Amino acid sequence: MASSPAPPSPHILVIDDEPDLRTLYELTLLREGYRVETAGTVQEAWQLLESQHFGVVITDMRLPDGMGLEIIAGIKARQRAERCIVITAYGSADNAVESLKAGAFDYLTKPVDLKQFRAVIASATHDTGSASSASPTLPRKPQLARTADGAAALARLAGDSPVMRTVKERIVKVARSMAPVLVHGESGTGKELVASALHANSHRCHGPWVAVNCSAIPENLLEAEFFGAKKGSYTGATQDRDGFFQAAKGGTLFLDEIGDLPLAMQSKLLRAIQERCVRPLGSNQEEPVDVRLISATHKNLPLEVQQGRFRQDLFYRLNVIDITIAPLRERCEDLPALCKALLARIADESGLPVPPLSAQALAELATQPLMGNVRELENLLHRAVALSEGDELHLDAPQSAASASLPLTIIPPITVPAALEPSPHTPDELEMPTDLQSHLDRQEREILVKTLQDTGFNRTVAANRLGLSLRQIRYRIARLKIEMPASRDDGPDE
Repeated sequence: MASSPAPPSPHILVIDDEPDLRTLYELTLLREGYRVETAGTVQEAWQLLESQHFGVVITDMRLPDGMGLEIIAGIKARQRAERCIVITAYGSADNAVESLKAGAFDYLTKPVDLKQFRAVIASATHDTGSASSASPTLPRKPQLARTADGAAALARLAGDSPVMRTVKERIVKVARSMAPVLVHGESGTGKELVASALHANSHRCHGPWVAVNCSAIPENLLEAEFFGAKKGSYTGATQDRDGFFQAAKGGTLFLDEIGDLPLAMQSKLLRAIQERCVRPLGSNQEEPVDVRLISATHKNLPLEVQQGRFRQDLFYRLNVIDITIAPLRERCEDLPALCKALLARIADESGLPVPPLSAQALAELATQPLMGNVRELENLLHRAVALSEGDELHLDAPQSAASASLPLTIIPPITVPAALEPSPHTPDELEMPTDLQSHLDRQEREILVKTLQDTGFNRTVAANRLGLSLRQIRYRIARLKIEMPASRDDGPDE
């Protein structure tokens, strides 16, 4: 029985106006077994594109008769299936970001490193072999959730409201690009689930998935955790160890709460993204990295940039594609599906059947603010299951939804200076602030400034008076931008 013929190798179009570079790229690709066509202008490129179909198009940014972005835009407008890779001048971050936003799969910077060149092409040609023989006149529609894992990851995003449908459609649309994605949403909205769905529906779904909570890593360990460390690079480093970038090689690196990274680490992260290389702690050589970067935050990053707490150039690099998840209070129509999914998970974890949620309880949930979003909803349902005594679940009446998921916190007493004593108004007479966080920050700042003045700006004494540790008061002084006199030694951090 004759064996079926092997599928044709991917067909690649190289567009560059420099003959030497064009030949270099062509020879490199031919050695890797690809079929290659070349063009030196936009016009020549379109003549080839109109007569043939390619798996990948590699184009220089600037061409004699136009821009590489014009080719990308034309391919996208015609709904063609080619994956586009742009070659841009070294350090031209704006061009790279612009090309990714225009629909490029990835980008390379000049002078092109051939090892990186081969890796990017291999990534772009993944799953495109069969596409190279398709008719150029019939655009290939993108496949939605090609794997069972991809479909399952999308299904975990319970809800069919218009906003959630938009989120799922955007995930499928951008999953197979290498462009960085920034996921924004309040705490508890499911940002990590969105990032996981992006990975599961990408061509990197069989590679590693590494999720990192940036706010949970001590500042002095950030560089070693992200980039790795060599043996002896710091006390306790008894052997070489990989960082997050090395661990995610060939897969996806998810940086949750990216807005909490200190500025010094933001600068190092930016370099790693731009150069696609990291230097482990204690090493004098950089290592190439191959990761898809997805980040998430609950903060308003444009405002953080404006106030100098987040680097503008890093924000532009991370925010090539943005996905925003609406808070639960703005998509109440998702509540039934969310409750069903969460109760099924609770039943699976407990190994016990879970009674359905009563219609009355569901209606009550729809009236609650649910400031903790899906996380708060899950806590409420856990509580309802634990206290249930019947065939239907009912919410626990004595405790409101807004406070059900909040842990009990013991706040140390604070001695408020006489000048800042609260006025004896009843709650109804108080003027409600329009921005609660700013209002509370102002009050906290006034208390700190008054206490520091009373103690001669001795942070240790002021911290003791306010029931804080020295580390806590230093953090608050920095966060609230309180100007201090010439630095003095207030003792070690507690």
